[in-house]
Amino acid sequence: MQAFICVQCGTQYPPSEAPPARCPICEDVRQYVRWEGQAWTALDELARTHPVHWEEDHGLWGIGSKPAFAIGQRALLVRTPRANVLWDCSAPLDDATVERIKAMGGVTAIAISHCHYYTTMVEWAERLDAPILLHEANRDWVMRRHPSITWWAGESCAIAEGLTLYRCPGHFDGGTILHWAEGPDGKGALLAGDILQVTQDRRHVSVMFSYPNLIPVNAATIRSVEAIVAPLAFDRVYGAWWGRNIIGNAKDAVAASFDRYLAAIA
Repeated sequence: MQAFICVQCGTQYPPSEAPPARCPICEDVRQYVRWEGQAWTALDELARTHPVHWEEDHGLWGIGSKPAFAIGQRALLVRTPRANVLWDCSAPLDDATVERIKAMGGVTAIAISHCHYYTTMVEWAERLDAPILLHEANRDWVMRRHPSITWWAGESCAIAEGLTLYRCPGHFDGGTILHWAEGPDGKGALLAGDILQVTQDRRHVSVMFSYPNLIPVNAATIRSVEAIVAPLAFDRVYGAWWGRNIIGNAKDAVAASFDRYLAAIA
């Protein structure tokens, strides 16, 4: 049986004889069903159409595919003396990628910002023998349950010294960001997926309930996100896609982004 993967959002479903009839992730107002209609693929087909691509992205190794698949995000491999974390997930996976990550020390945990990037996380967890850390508020959005998933609750979860997950609602109730206290330059970094989406000018971020369908969050949500981020020290923000990062003075950029957002909706 195949573990079918949604072509539009990249979500992998439990193995079955036939593709699922629908994709609840795409049918949610925060995503959309592809204009051509629902379509499915699988890992073996992805290996032919979207091979794994590694690329250094401002001090971190990114792992994705070329051409881009589904939403097009890339995973990031954070390596520290105490723990290695695979942040977010990309659908394609092959033996060479597994062996390369193992040669770099493997991963202590896989942490994912929200369900649009859960994709083939079970395959990664099984191959890398690593737990998947997800916030329990996103439990209903996991389409393929697995023993490797560890649900965490509350507002923060320490993976190791200097690597902490924070619940950051807005896009999803269980939306998660990763604070890397040291950062690649010793000044700290936020790995934000699109929970805080780095904008095209790479000088600001935004928070929206739905990005493709352009549904904003309200002022109270922005202020709550601001309160979560304010105590954290960071000089960089790593977004969800290749090169969509704020490199240098990122904390001021994020603060200015919140001010700009609140002024715009006032």
